[in-house]
Amino acid sequence: MNKETFLKALQDQGIELNDKQEKQFHDYFEALVEWNEKMNLTAITDEESVYLKHFYDSITAAFYLDFNQPLSICDVGAGAGFPSLPLKIVFPQLKVTIVDSLKKRITFLNHLATKLDLDDVAFYHDRAENFGKNQQFREQYDMVTARAVARLSVLSELCLPLTKVGGKFVAMKGASFKDELEDAAFATSLLGAELENHHTFYLPEEDSERNIGIYHKRRKTPKKYPRKAGLPNKSPLTQ
Repeated sequence: MNKETFLKALQDQGIELNDKQEKQFHDYFEALVEWNEKMNLTAITDEESVYLKHFYDSITAAFYLDFNQPLSICDVGAGAGFPSLPLKIVFPQLKVTIVDSLKKRITFLNHLATKLDLDDVAFYHDRAENFGKNQQFREQYDMVTARAVARLSVLSELCLPLTKVGGKFVAMKGASFKDELEDAAFATSLLGAELENHHTFYLPEEDSERNIGIYHKRRKTPKKYPRKAGLPNKSPLTQ
C-alpha cells in the first residue's frame, strides 16, 4: 500500500487527510525506520508494508467506532504506537495514554510525539498489571485498546480494569480471535464487560483476516484484578 492507495482507502471510508496529517504519517514512517536501526521496534520496515500493516490497520478501528469526539484512550502494550498514534493523527482531539513495559519504546514515543507535534499524549513505562491497580488510572478511560498483544483472555485482564464503566474495550486481533472468543467469555464477564460487536474484515492487497471485538464495560471490575505482574499470562482466567 503506497501513500496514494493509503489515502484513497481512507477516502473510501469517509476519512480525508489534510497536508499536515499526510506529513505526520510520512515523518512517522521515517522515525520508525531510523529508530528501528537502534532498537527492535518492528519487523516491518518497508514503506508499503508500514502504511498497510501499521498505519491503515490501526485506523480500521475508526471504520466501526466513532472517534469524532474527545475520547480518552488508553493503549496497552502499544509498542511503536499502534493503534493509538495513527488514530491520534487522524482524530487530533483524542486524548491518548500509552503504557508499555519497555523503557526504550517509551523513549521512542516521546521523541515521536515531539517530532509529529502531538498534544494530549502521555506515555508511561509500566507493566499493565501495575498500571491497572493505580487509582490515578483505574477505570478512567472511555476506551482501552490493544493490538495483537496477547490472547483475549489475558488481554481482558490487562485492559478492562482501566476501562471506565460505560466505556469500551476494543481488541484488535488477527484470525485467532474467533478461537479465543469462547475462552475469554468467562474472563470478560467476571471483569465487568460483555461483547457488544464483533467485526471481521480483510486487509486490502494481501487479504489477511482481521477482527475487532468491541466490549461494553457494564460493571466495575472486582478490586482483586488485575492480578500481580505476569500472572494473567501464566494463568489466564478460566471457569
